[in-house]
Parts: sequence; C-alpha cells; structure tokens
Amino acid sequence: MPLTVKCPICSTSVQWNAEALFKPFCSERCKLIDLGDWASEKHSIPVKNNIDPDMMDDIGYDEEDFFKQ
Repeated sequence: MPLTVKCPICSTSVQWNAEALFKPFCSERCKLIDLGDWASEKHSIPVKNNIDPDMMDDIGYDEEDFFKQ
C-alpha cells in the first residue's frame, strides 16, 4: 500500500510513488505557488545569529579606521 500525503498547498491526497511527478504537491501549479511563497519570503527557515554584537566591539569593528587601508 503506497504512502499517501496531503498536498501542502491545497490538501489534495497525493500518493508517494514514482508516478507522482510533483510530490509532495499534487500538481505543477501547487509546486509553483509554493516556490512563489518562498521567493516572496512568506516562508523562511529560522536561524540563530551566532555573532555577538559585543564581540564585534571587542575586536575593533567600532573604530573609525577599521575598514580603511
């Protein structure tokens, strides 16, 4: 029995097999809608900022001539 998932855009049932060309989407239309949502930044992957602003001050980024050669 093949796995069945819901299309993330329209919730239509999609069988997860080799014949499903647009899986997990039900159609190219739903796939393109999702791509457009990512392109317009409606979706995003949360990331943690690893840079501590205080550390930047400690190494001299706040000095006026830091970027001058």
